[in-house]
Amino acid sequence: MVAFHASALDGVARNPALPTPLLLRLLAFDGGGDGPPRHALQRAGLPESAVVVILAHPNPGARIDFAMSARAEPAQRARLADDPSPKVRTALAYGPEVYDPRTKVAPLSDAVCVRLLDDPAPSVRTALLESPHLAPSFVASLATHRDPAARREAVRAWETLPPGERSALLVDPDPEVRRAAELRECRRDSRVTAALLRDPRSTAVALRRGLLARADAERCLAERTHLTALAENPSLPADLVERLAVDPDEDVRLAVSLRPGLDETRRMAIDFTVGDFDRGDGVRWVRDGLADPEVLRRAVTSAHPLLRRTAARSRHLTPELLRLLARVEDPVVENNLGIHHPDTPEEVLMRVYARLGGTFSAWMAETHPRFPREGLAARYADHTDGNYRRLAVRDPAATPALIERLSHDPEVWTRQAAAGDPRLPLHRLREALHVPELASSAGANPALPEDEMAAVLDRAGVPRAR
Repeated sequence: MVAFHASALDGVARNPALPTPLLLRLLAFDGGGDGPPRHALQRAGLPESAVVVILAHPNPGARIDFAMSARAEPAQRARLADDPSPKVRTALAYGPEVYDPRTKVAPLSDAVCVRLLDDPAPSVRTALLESPHLAPSFVASLATHRDPAARREAVRAWETLPPGERSALLVDPDPEVRRAAELRECRRDSRVTAALLRDPRSTAVALRRGLLARADAERCLAERTHLTALAENPSLPADLVERLAVDPDEDVRLAVSLRPGLDETRRMAIDFTVGDFDRGDGVRWVRDGLADPEVLRRAVTSAHPLLRRTAARSRHLTPELLRLLARVEDPVVENNLGIHHPDTPEEVLMRVYARLGGTFSAWMAETHPRFPREGLAARYADHTDGNYRRLAVRDPAATPALIERLSHDPEVWTRQAAAGDPRLPLHRLREALHVPELASSAGANPALPEDEMAAVLDRAGVPRAR
């Protein structure tokens, strides 16, 4: 008999056609101490019966995986707020790890966050305050909290806090809270900026964002300290900007070239250099304005590569601005469009696919709504590059015979794509379940019959329901 491969179980765990009785059976599995497969715990749309099994699972690892599921509803995850394990509550407090920038995680309710912030375990409180998924309303509510660490996080909502709460944070008894508040307030108060410049820990940030007195700016220039930060400062006098624009340090000149106040002629007159792979992470005014039509217009129509590269991350580009960026011959612009914008033209997506290959290309082809499908079999089924033969599987017109042929392809990525396709003939699908590199894909194939799924669970030692 052909040997069973354990990865088939992981495939079945993520199979969209997995019946609820088999899902419940799989969720109750302890996996030899490892718990159920993570794909089963983090499926979208889990029924209530499955959630109940997970919440009562004796293995804390299972509950941790559910607590960190980006697919679970916040109200479902919130039921772990009273879990007996601090590790589970810590995972809940921090929330899901998200690797796809298009994935948005709905936050836990403010009421649940308040409970977690009062948790007896320090790890839970710390994880909550470090979570990237907190609702703005909850962050703002921290301004008057008894814990200094919470008040320090409240400054993230600085512009929405009432004036009285901002004033209180500026004179907070905790020095770290005061410093965090001052780093926000310095944008509008030169005296606060001057005080921060005396603290080496705050100097660079204060020079970058604070309202500067001319004497402080000139002293920084004379001492040649933190010049790249100074070059970004929006309050820097025009004549000092011009001095930095011809500074011998090319990083300083580049920072000047990114200033939002420059017109296009002056910007492009600066002698700066941009690396082929520089993504534009430092262009803060564009990065902060990815939903602002005027910021996007200025960045997209600029000849500066870093402004265009940063704007290409926006999901809010108008059709006109998207067309302009799609014509820019810049791989970083195209990569960012392919990752972030749902209407990226097909020709751009195909260039990104050809350039990057591997796992990223597979992810983009499978998840991007505009990635082409029709005609791919005729174009790529016999391509010399297996990365392209894999695309033939995406074509709705691909025949079962072609899918079966591709399941024997020399390229493993192509074989796996074919093994997961519901058009794969059943005899080959059953065979693929026992091929190590195809077992997971075959297990996830929605055409896999229920009895075959049950057989996978049997062979993996998953107990039957009593």
